[in-house]
Amino acid sequence: MSSLDPEQLSASQKAGFDTIFGIAARTFEGFEKLVALNAQTVRTTIAENQELAGKVVLARDPQEFFALQTGHMQASAERMQAYWRDVYEIMTGAQGVLASVAEAQFRKSQQDAQSYVDSLARNAPAGSEAVVSAWKSAIGAAAESANSAYEAAKKAAKQVVEVAESNASAASKGVAQQLSAVGKAASSSKK
Repeated sequence: MSSLDPEQLSASQKAGFDTIFGIAARTFEGFEKLVALNAQTVRTTIAENQELAGKVVLARDPQEFFALQTGHMQASAERMQAYWRDVYEIMTGAQGVLASVAEAQFRKSQQDAQSYVDSLARNAPAGSEAVVSAWKSAIGAAAESANSAYEAAKKAAKQVVEVAESNASAASKGVAQQLSAVGKAASSSKK
């Protein structure tokens, strides 16, 4: 059987289309989750601001007014942290799915290349063993090089995600600490 069999080519094209549409579907699922998160965040923010406005109107003195504002700022900082954690989880989940699809496609293309070389070797004319051996060696070296590059890129991407997560966490903690200090300062000024 030839390596360019129309049935194999058709199956390969179908698999490629399935992969593309699968990626599109997964990407859209991530987008839907982000839209839902943003809609919920807007609803919550409107409700909380309405509640705060009602309390501020009823504030009896400036200290109570500032205490309400400080409490709202602290709660807002905590909600902001939770929001970005949720965004990070959605993005990490989508990235994980896409990375697994990419890895599967990478492995499949390596297998296809090796199968093609093996098919050429089986169908090679007598006396071409040296050329076939050179092809196999070149394909093997290219596969090893591609594997090394892929693994290095995968490790680098993982490190970038870890650094970004660490920086986001540190920034969130810093904001929370600053708002806490503002709240304490406002509370001590009431006394």
